[in-house]
Amino acid sequence: MHFLDQAKIYLRSGAGGPGAVSFRREKYVEYGGPDGGNGGKGGDIVFEAVAGLNTLIDFRYTQHFKAQRGAPGMGKNRYGAGGEDLVIQVPIGTQVIADDEEGTILADFTVPGERVVFLRGGDGGRGNMSYKTSTNRAPRQHGTGWPGEEMWVWLRLKLLADVGLVGLPNAGKSTFINQVSNAKAKVGDYPFTTTKPQLGVVSHKGREFVLADIPGLIEGAAEGAGIGDRFLGHIERCRVLLHLVDATQDDPVQAWHIVQDELAAYGAGLDEKPQLLALNKGDLLGPELMEDIAAQLREAGAEDLFIISGGTGAGVSDLLDRVIPELGPEQRSASHYRMDVDPEEDTPEEAEPWSPL
Repeated sequence: MHFLDQAKIYLRSGAGGPGAVSFRREKYVEYGGPDGGNGGKGGDIVFEAVAGLNTLIDFRYTQHFKAQRGAPGMGKNRYGAGGEDLVIQVPIGTQVIADDEEGTILADFTVPGERVVFLRGGDGGRGNMSYKTSTNRAPRQHGTGWPGEEMWVWLRLKLLADVGLVGLPNAGKSTFINQVSNAKAKVGDYPFTTTKPQLGVVSHKGREFVLADIPGLIEGAAEGAGIGDRFLGHIERCRVLLHLVDATQDDPVQAWHIVQDELAAYGAGLDEKPQLLALNKGDLLGPELMEDIAAQLREAGAEDLFIISGGTGAGVSDLLDRVIPELGPEQRSASHYRMDVDPEEDTPEEAEPWSPL
């Protein structure tokens, strides 16, 4: 499945149906009055966040969404049927953004099952029955129905993860996420092996959390260099960042500064998030040399530094031990986000043993 994290779509809610112009015509009934019914309401445009989706690729091929129009009213004071609502399912973490210069966020879906009526359908037009008065006994006017709402919007997906993995290209992020999770990220000895975000579920000492790996950053990414900083949006919601530095490169300290500067340039509070630093590829250098590089990083201002090897797994367990306290209390599962469940009563009571008495 291809990964797509933004798409532009057109939305239009249904127009209301027209009211009817009709008069009562029955045998033995004199002077039958108006009996035209109102038109039906147009369908709404509804967004719903569903679990199991992690891409917006479907919106590349379907870009126009129009809800059903309301049915017209009929004689004998019969109202028209309302148009069906159009429910658009999006992945959890999707933002609906206005197509304007400010990029106003109109909706943000972070909870499974969350539904928002985004565009309301137009009301149905009035039938001539509703225009009857004591002085206007036989009205022939009717309403044509109110038009629906329409607009272009951008959908932007920001993946929900607990820990975000950042670093320069070839820092060993793909190898690391494969080592600690169930992900099967592509690994290669060339830059930008990762071209799209990867998610993996890490299970460590009875605790599970989601780890997100984004494509590597290079100097000037905030201005569009390399793949740019587009994918940094996927770690905006992370509670902690894990920064991997390749110990085998020429200047690990400079590599650490480059990524820190790009996080600060991007904004959105990424440079203020709790961050752990992992000096990677420790199996390729001796312990003394690794400690010397670690000392240089600490002197430059780095904190919470760990020496690891993503390939062999050395030091990884200690790093994960440090990650878990940063995550805070374990989050409730998706099934607990139902709005009709009382948090104090969602634990099922033990069933009483069966007795014939």
